[in-house]
Amino acid sequence: MFLLTRNWWALMVRGIVALLFGFLAFVWPGITLGVLVLLFGAYALVDGIFAVVAAIDNKGTERKWWTLLIEGFLGIAVGVVTFMWPHITALTLLYLIGIWAIVTGVFEIAEAIRLRKVIRHEWLLALAGIASIIFGVFLFAFPRAGALAVVWWIGAYAIFFGVMMLTLGLRLRSWEREVEYRHEHPRAA
Repeated sequence: MFLLTRNWWALMVRGIVALLFGFLAFVWPGITLGVLVLLFGAYALVDGIFAVVAAIDNKGTERKWWTLLIEGFLGIAVGVVTFMWPHITALTLLYLIGIWAIVTGVFEIAEAIRLRKVIRHEWLLALAGIASIIFGVFLFAFPRAGALAVVWWIGAYAIFFGVMMLTLGLRLRSWEREVEYRHEHPRAA
């Protein structure tokens, strides 16, 4: 079974964390750069840890487990860097977030392509990957936008990404249960 299907719960946790991060960005629109750095660092770190755990859990059963492992290490590295340098400049933070979003998006699209071979009409992970890449490119294209606008961009992206991850997690959970049922009840299928 695919890496993501066995760890549907990790996608849901990633989605919840992204939603919380996104909502906090909107609830505190006048958020200081220091708080934004810490919130983003916490999000990237938690997201990376869950990706690494999922990759390691599926190391023996999944051919391309290493892509999720790289994505996870990247998230952990970005989280650690933001905590080590909490006084990072706004421009550096934007570029750091942009790079992370683009690389994560590429890995999400690659995994979605593989997932389509197992689940028909699966597009949520690809859509989240496209959104990640667009978000990253947007940050590189408009790095000097107002701080409030940047906080809202980050919040909107996090909410969209969170919804996609939660929806995908629920769909994978449903699909996994269907496969288990068919395996346990072959005549019913």
